[in-house]
Amino acid sequence: MRVIPYARVEMPVQTVEWRNGSVVMLDQRLLPTREVYRVYRSAREVADAIRTMVVRGAPAIGVAAAMGLALGARGLRAHAHAAGFERLCKMFAATRPTAVNLFWAIERMRRVYQANRRRSLDTIASLLEREALAIHDEDILANEALGRFGAALLPRTVTVLTHCNAGALATAGYGTALGVIRAAREAGKRVEVYACETRPFLQGARLTTWELVRDRIPVTLITDGMAAHFMAQGAIDCVVVGADRIAANGDTANKIGTYMHAVVARRHGIPFYVAAPTTTIDLACPHGEGIPIEERSPDEVTHVAGQRIAPAGVKVANPAFDVTPAALVTAIVTEMGIARRPYRQELRRLVRRQEPERAASAPPPGRARRRSAPALSAGR
Repeated sequence: MRVIPYARVEMPVQTVEWRNGSVVMLDQRLLPTREVYRVYRSAREVADAIRTMVVRGAPAIGVAAAMGLALGARGLRAHAHAAGFERLCKMFAATRPTAVNLFWAIERMRRVYQANRRRSLDTIASLLEREALAIHDEDILANEALGRFGAALLPRTVTVLTHCNAGALATAGYGTALGVIRAAREAGKRVEVYACETRPFLQGARLTTWELVRDRIPVTLITDGMAAHFMAQGAIDCVVVGADRIAANGDTANKIGTYMHAVVARRHGIPFYVAAPTTTIDLACPHGEGIPIEERSPDEVTHVAGQRIAPAGVKVANPAFDVTPAALVTAIVTEMGIARRPYRQELRRLVRRQEPERAASAPPPGRARRRSAPALSAGR
């Protein structure tokens, strides 16, 4: 793995990219103070990057895993490549259990492998690379479509509360919750944002504000515990968040703290919108109780920027996500349209629309509007 210093230029964020037979990712752990791209040349390195949150956000995790599988396919052995590919799939599946886009991407890559397993390894690897690039490009197109649907829900002048980071950094580009905000701005609407800091990993403070400042979208950073105060004061017009998994009934898993905002939004009559591509919908999961909740390291709670803020030996609980009941969700925005209650039939309808329309509209791999990372220095 090599580290490439980021050269500041005016460009959209490039979260994850396939570059010359390697995977290049912006290390989100270092933002906002350092912008560093890392180059990964093995599937295990990519899996470790997902696990350690170099890359995060459900859609971006799925894209990274697909690219990691394509990378790993280059190292399969001819006499046992079926078992080797399955080991790669299991390795990626173990990285982040809540994000269903991860499992969707793995299964899509597995189908390509199974359909071509009797062909040469070079052909299999090339087809897997092509599929990973298609997943990347389709995610950008889906987010842009999702953003347009969501923007229509926002009034001409609006203040939006968002939690965690569901922007370009959480996807292949453009974003889900922040995609709605970007699309509203592009439509000429006056949008301001309140961004919750999102303890314990501070994705809101570090990442969401970084994206919005770059895009010159007015943003006010608040602590998670301040959201109820500002809702009560009438400062918030709506809440827009992303999702890591949406159950068949509309229950939604998102970054820990989201459920709290949904409860307070309902108390004050504020619309609560979830923005996510259809790949985040898990029709096989009937309700939120079936969504696995990742428990992360206690160090994320007891330390900030490497400095201990709690006494050694204290007991720590650190669930990475919570589940917002469907009854608290005003609408779910996808690239196929907007779902409203009853969610079970609406979500099924949107997912069924997604596959044929995506297949028909997806450009050849590499032909979508690509967002390139800074050029690699010669000889680096």
